[in-house]
Amino acid sequence: MSATPKDVLAGVGPRLHALRQARNISLATLAAETGLTASTLSRLENGKLRPTLEQLLPLARAYSVPLDDLVAAPPTGDPRIHLRPIRRSGFTVVPLTRRPGGIQAYKVIYPPTGTAATTTLQTHDGYEWFYVLNGHARLILGDQEYRLGPGEAAEFDTRTPHQISSAGAQPAELLTLFGAQGERAHLSPSPTLPN
Repeated sequence: MSATPKDVLAGVGPRLHALRQARNISLATLAAETGLTASTLSRLENGKLRPTLEQLLPLARAYSVPLDDLVAAPPTGDPRIHLRPIRRSGFTVVPLTRRPGGIQAYKVIYPPTGTAATTTLQTHDGYEWFYVLNGHARLILGDQEYRLGPGEAAEFDTRTPHQISSAGAQPAELLTLFGAQGERAHLSPSPTLPN
């Protein structure tokens, strides 16, 4: 027996609430990211407001999840992930997983040295792991600097001031894993995003 549209919409609120809780962000922070009011977000989460497409689209973007996940669209049977690159502050992030919450996998492409926007060392809660696929990466971690080539990996506590960039004339392509804190730091719309 298939769900009715009313049943599908009733399930959106709990999913929105779970996504926000998993990412440990406030209604005010989410409101600033989406352009929706905190009151509207609260009413959507507790089911007092029926969601519209105009409300769900910015929420899907803010959570980096497909719209289908918010409305629990039935699976199509196709396990492939359709890659949709996100461009931020000179680098490109390609989500490689599509489930909400938990550790996520990304391919990150840092442009050649000298072509990226100047950034400062950043900190945020969590841990980050990356593996260099192609090119050479430069990792500044506290007062130490490391150059990593293809086949090398690094893991670090992101509360330590850090910056990742290409270390050469070619782009650096990395496979990266991070959790909700890393997603907010790397993918949230902001005038100055960390690398």
